Amino acid sequence: MDIRKVKKLIELLEESELTEIEISEGEESIRLSRSNSGTQVYSVPAQAMPPTPPNTVAEPSSDNHAGSESLPTDKVPVVSPMVGTYYASPNPDTPSYVELGTEVNVGDTLCVIEAMKIFNPVDTESAGIVCKIFKHSGDPVEFGEPLFLIDPLSP
Repeated sequence: MDIRKVKKLIELLEESELTEIEISEGEESIRLSRSNSGTQVYSVPAQAMPPTPPNTVAEPSSDNHAGSESLPTDKVPVVSPMVGTYYASPNPDTPSYVELGTEVNVGDTLCVIEAMKIFNPVDTESAGIVCKIFKHSGDPVEFGEPLFLIDPLSP
């Protein structure tokens, strides 16, 4: 793994409220963990890491406003697929991908998450109406944190 990427991960960890970041690239893996005494770096081969079970989503942290309220069961949450920075539009001079009340179809881009200077689109997996947006452009997001609620369209 490139030392510049490791330094960027350390900066990301230090700038955020996260206590741990774990990244895998091919056969390489790195785990950064912050304690009271500073940041610790661990690097292990990817084979040594336990496999992640399919279709699992981390529970949102209880210290954010989205996690403090329970999500309605009749709505479809769209959660962050990674740690990074939320952006509602491709750049500050353009309108948001979606707003409250926007009708979306499967595969529509809802926002982008910037991680390590790479902008990753977040697409919806269900059609419906955007009924809640949890974040504002520039907000930090964690893996599994709710970003949107989609009210599914009736058949």
